[in-house]
Amino acid sequence: MNDLFAQIKEVTELQGVAGFEGPVRDYLRQRITPHVDRVETDGLGGIFGIKDSAAENAPRVLVAAHMDEVGFMISDIKADGTFRVVELGGWNPLVVSSQAFQLLLSDGRQIPVISGSMPPHLFRSTNGTPSLPSIKDIIFDAGFASKEEAWEFGVRPGNVIIPRNEALLTANGKNVISKAWDNRYGVLMVAELLESLSGQALNSQLIAGANVQEEVGLRGAHVSTTKFDPELFLAVDCSPAGDVFGDQGAIGDGTLIRFYDPGHIMLPNMRDFLLTTAEEAGVKYQYYCAKGGTDAGAAHLKNHGVPSTTIGVCARYIHSHQTLYSMDDFLQAQAFLQAIVKKLDRSTVDLIKTY
Repeated sequence: MNDLFAQIKEVTELQGVAGFEGPVRDYLRQRITPHVDRVETDGLGGIFGIKDSAAENAPRVLVAAHMDEVGFMISDIKADGTFRVVELGGWNPLVVSSQAFQLLLSDGRQIPVISGSMPPHLFRSTNGTPSLPSIKDIIFDAGFASKEEAWEFGVRPGNVIIPRNEALLTANGKNVISKAWDNRYGVLMVAELLESLSGQALNSQLIAGANVQEEVGLRGAHVSTTKFDPELFLAVDCSPAGDVFGDQGAIGDGTLIRFYDPGHIMLPNMRDFLLTTAEEAGVKYQYYCAKGGTDAGAAHLKNHGVPSTTIGVCARYIHSHQTLYSMDDFLQAQAFLQAIVKKLDRSTVDLIKTY
C-alpha cells in the first residue's frame, strides 16, 4: 500500500485542467511508452499507447481515462488586481472560497492564489447575512496591488487557476485525501494496466490512454473514438460516493457496475459480460446508478455506435480540494480491468455486440 500511496501522491499533485493537460500527458507518456508498440496522440492532445495483436481479426478495444481536473480560467482582471473567473468543470460554489490555488502563467511560471471569502465581521457591520455565492462573483487574489501590477507579472485573461493540495494518508492507512482523484484515478489505472501487460500477447488490439477536456463536455472522447474507431470502449473514471449522504456508492465496497447515467445506459450483453468477469476474477463490486456522465456517454454514440461502459470507483467530495477515497477500491478496479482486457477476443466482442 505504501508504494500505491506514493504513486497516488505523485499523480494527484500534478496540475492539469481542461485544455492544459500537459504535465499529466508527459507523466502518462513516460509511464506507458516502454510497454506498448507505439504511442499516438489525437488532435486535441489525448495520448494513447497501442498494443498490437497477432490474433486473426483481433477486435479494437479503446480504454480511456481523462487527464483533466476541475479548475478555473481568468475571465477578467479588476482594477484592484484581483481576478474573476469562469469554471472549467462543475463546482459547488460553497467549496470554492478560502482555498489555495496555483495560477499558471503562459511562460510556465506558477504563482500562489487564494479564493476570497467574506469575514463574519463584515457581515455583522452591515447587518447582512451570508448568501450562496456565484462562481463569477468569487474573488481570486494573488496579492497584486493593481491590474497594472498583475499585468507586469504576466497575468492575462485565459490563464488557468488550479487547486493546490497535498495528498495525505488517513490515520487507518486505508484511505487517501487529495485533490483530483477524478480523474487521476483513471490515469494511474491505465499506466498500471499497460505495465502489467508488458510483453504479454492479447487477443485484441488494445488502445489505452487518456482523453482531454472531459470535464467541459466529454470533448476528447469524441475525437479519440473517431480516430481509433474501436469496437468496444471502456471509460476509466471516478464517480461521487453517496455513502455519507445516504445514497449509492460507498468507498471500500469495490469497483462500480455503473448500469445507468443520464448519458449512457449499459447494454444487456455488456452487463452480463462484466458481471461474469467480476465473479470469475473474485473482484469486489457494487451496483451504481449515476447522476453524472463519463466519456462513455460520448463514445457510445460515435461511428455507428460503440458498446461502452465505465470501469470506476467512487470517492467522497469530488470536484473539490479535498477528496477522500479507498486504496483497496483502486486495487479491485485494477484487477477487474485486467481481467476484462485479457478476456476480450473476437468471439467475446461479437457476443457483446449481438442483438
